[in-house]
Amino acid sequence: MRLELSPAQLAFRQSVDEFAREVVAPRASAIDETGQFPFDVMRAAGACGLCGVTIPKPWGGAGLDYVSYALAIEAVARVSATVAVALSVTNSLVAELIAHAGRAPQKEQWLRPLAKGEAIGAFALSEPEAGTDAANQKTRAVRRGNGYRITGRKVWVANADAASVVIVFACTRPGLRGQGVTAFLVPMDARGITRVARADSLGVRGLGCMDLELDVQAGDDQVFGPVDQGFRAAMWALQGGRVAIASQALGIGEAAIGEAVMFAKERHAFGRPIASYQAIHRARGGAHADVEGRRCEGAPGANHPRGVDGEACGVRSRPQGRRQGHEDPGVGWLPPRLGGRAPAARRARDGDLPGDL
Repeated sequence: MRLELSPAQLAFRQSVDEFAREVVAPRASAIDETGQFPFDVMRAAGACGLCGVTIPKPWGGAGLDYVSYALAIEAVARVSATVAVALSVTNSLVAELIAHAGRAPQKEQWLRPLAKGEAIGAFALSEPEAGTDAANQKTRAVRRGNGYRITGRKVWVANADAASVVIVFACTRPGLRGQGVTAFLVPMDARGITRVARADSLGVRGLGCMDLELDVQAGDDQVFGPVDQGFRAAMWALQGGRVAIASQALGIGEAAIGEAVMFAKERHAFGRPIASYQAIHRARGGAHADVEGRRCEGAPGANHPRGVDGEACGVRSRPQGRRQGHEDPGVGWLPPRLGGRAPAARRARDGDLPGDL
């Protein structure tokens, strides 16, 4: 397999690195401390093509491949896991799904604003009894007139605090699980949507995660894809999301290693920096090998995001951010719940969550 990046991919990575360094990094600590959604950063990301990396240019996107998208998420995650996840939701779970399965009027209304960062997207699949068992949808969509009445509760909806549109999944044929779920494209200002704030999270703070209480009317023109086939659409979107979250984990891992190296050079023991001791050399070398190994394992997934390779990519790489974040000497080798607001502690807290979002 060819693992070298093309000149275009290298140039794109350099531009995203610059954006992350100059725009995202100065805001990262404040986003974590306040827990406020970074509207300004997302608008700037949209202007750079990062809200629609794989969306075709005629629809306002950058028109790039999935390897470029993975590189972008990794680069942003090195400085802010929160912004990386917000981008992955808008890209993988909303914009790409609309481009893939949306009707022409739905694309006209939402795809270009999403790709340009003028609108933020949310993805409402999880419920109190439908997390890992996502087919166990209790939110109901009942036929009513020229549309559907959707009632239920969605939980942990990332970007919900800032979203302009949300893809809602609801049961239309009870008892059939994934064969009776329909997707709906619902504006967040629709009557009958109530945002409910959640308790503060351990990491990836400022993501705008909220619960949604629904009692909303959706017209037939808001049905997204075939009726009763919404669960397939959700799984298609999540396959691309796994590649993005794996890239996020790599970015967190790289950042944690960087923090550890700086700390090891500054911290002295027995008259010299601890970076000069063999035990630290071994830990640093092992961490680098782990990250590079995960990157090589994830490469097939970035090249084939919606196949077996894409699913395996997420499974293999997600633990990496968690491991490197916890083992950063700058945190003192403590569990993330004991960490503070220092950058190293933030890496540990953020690294504990990628597999669960």
